[in-house]
Amino acid sequence: MATTPSAQFSLTIRVEIADRPGMLGRVASAIGDAGGTIGAVDLVAIDGGRAVRDITALCAEQSTWSSITGALEALDGVRVLDTVDRTFQVHLGGKIEQHNKLPLKTRDDLSMAYTPGVARVCTAIHADPDKAFQYTIKRNTVAVVSDGTAVLGLGDIGPAAAMPVMEGKAVLFKEFAGVDAFPICLDTKDPDEIVSIVKAMAPTFGGINLEDISAPRCFEIEDRLIEELDIPVFHDDQHGTAVVVLAALMNAVKLTGRRIADLRVLVVGLGAAGVAVTKILRSAGVTEVIGCDSRGAVHTERADYRDGSMNAMKRWYAEHTNPEQLDGGPGDVIDGMDLFIGLSGARVMPPAALGRMRPDPIVFAMANPNPEVTPEEAAPYVRIMATGRSDYPNQINNVLAFPGIFRGALDVRANAITERMKVAAAQAIADCVPAGELREDYIVPSVFNRDVAPAVAAAVAEEARVNGLAHAGNEVGFAPADELHVGAA
Repeated sequence: MATTPSAQFSLTIRVEIADRPGMLGRVASAIGDAGGTIGAVDLVAIDGGRAVRDITALCAEQSTWSSITGALEALDGVRVLDTVDRTFQVHLGGKIEQHNKLPLKTRDDLSMAYTPGVARVCTAIHADPDKAFQYTIKRNTVAVVSDGTAVLGLGDIGPAAAMPVMEGKAVLFKEFAGVDAFPICLDTKDPDEIVSIVKAMAPTFGGINLEDISAPRCFEIEDRLIEELDIPVFHDDQHGTAVVVLAALMNAVKLTGRRIADLRVLVVGLGAAGVAVTKILRSAGVTEVIGCDSRGAVHTERADYRDGSMNAMKRWYAEHTNPEQLDGGPGDVIDGMDLFIGLSGARVMPPAALGRMRPDPIVFAMANPNPEVTPEEAAPYVRIMATGRSDYPNQINNVLAFPGIFRGALDVRANAITERMKVAAAQAIADCVPAGELREDYIVPSVFNRDVAPAVAAAVAEEARVNGLAHAGNEVGFAPADELHVGAA
C-alpha cells in the first residue's frame, strides 16, 4: 500500500463552511486525520455567514478520497459541494492542441499560406521531394506510434486507452526539446499492418517514435521500419531506457572505482527494455551478462531453447550471454555480480540475496510502481541504488533521453539512430552531473534539468556528422538562399 502523498491522487474539494472562528482549522484537521495533505486553499465566495472554499488535498491513494469527504460531511457547519479529480482535469479535452505559426488576417496572408501561392511550394517539392524537410512540418515533427498492447504497467489496454500516454509523450517532446510530436494509436496488432501504416504516413514526419508495443512483436516492427524508411525510427521502451541506464552506470562506476568492461551484470526481465539494455551495455564494453525471464536464467541448455519454442530474441540472448549456463531464478544466480538491473516486476529479488554480490554493489530496480526490491530493503546491502520512481533518488527516466535524441537527429536530418549515437547520448546525460556533485544518491540528472536535452542533442548530432549519417549541407534551419532571395540585395 502506498504511503507517500502524490499529485496523481490529488483532489480539489469545494466546501461550504460556516464563517466563524476555528472552522477552517477544523476542516484542515479532518482532512489530515483522514490521510490527506493540504495544498492550496482558495476562497471562492463569502455570503450570508458562510464561506465557500476550494481545498486541494494530496493523497497516497484514491481510496482516501471517500474518507476525506466523509470526515468533512461529519463536521457540524461543513458541507461538501463538489470534488474534482485533478489528474483527470489535466487530461480534459486532451493535453495537446495545434497552433498556427503565422497570422491569417488579410487576403495577402491567405494567398501565400494557401491558394494560389501554396501551389508554387507544392510544385517545388514535387520536383525535389527532399525539400519537404525545408518547407513542411516534416523538419520538426515526430509520430508517436502505439498499438496499445504494452502500456505502462497496464498491459494490453487498446489504442483508445493508450492515447493519454501518447499525448503525454508529445507534451514531453515539445516541453524539453521543442519537437512537435503527434500521437497516433493504431487499431491493429498485426505487425504487417503496423509496418504498412507507418510506412504510408512517413512522408509527413521527420522521425518515428514507437511506444508501448508488446514484445517480441516490437523487435520485428522496429527492425523492418528501420530497414524500409529513410528517417529515424526509435522504440523508446527499448532504447530510451537503455540510454538512461547506461548514463547512470557511467557515473556509478566512477563512484565505485570500477571499469564498465569488468562488470558482471544480472538483468531480470527480458522484454523490450531488458534486451535493449543488454545490447547497449555490450556496445559499451560489458562482456559478462546473465539474463532471467519468468522461467529463470536464459541459456542454450534450457528446455525451451533446445526444443525450439524460445522466441527469436531470447534465442539471441541465450546465444550471446551466460556462457557458464548458470541456471535458476534471480536469487540463485546473483552471486558475484557487480550490477543488478531489474526490468520485470515487484519484489522478484530477495533483499538478502543482494549480500552475495561483489563489494559495493549497484542495483537498478526499475519496475513501476513497485520495484524488484525496495530501496529501504536494499539499503543494508548496496552502495548505489536507482529506481524508476520519482519519489526516490536516482530516477532512471526515459525523458532524459528521447527528446534530445530526436532533437539531435532532426537537426542534422540523420536517417537513423545508431548504437553509437545512443552511447553518445548516454555520455551526455552522465556528464550533466558535475564531477564535484557526483554521489551515491545523485548519479543521474533531474528530469527537469534543462541542460540535458540540448547536451544530448549536440552529442547525437555530432556523432551523426562524424559517421556520415547527417544530411550534408542542408541541416535543419538553413534554407537554400536562391529559393528565398531573387537577385542581389
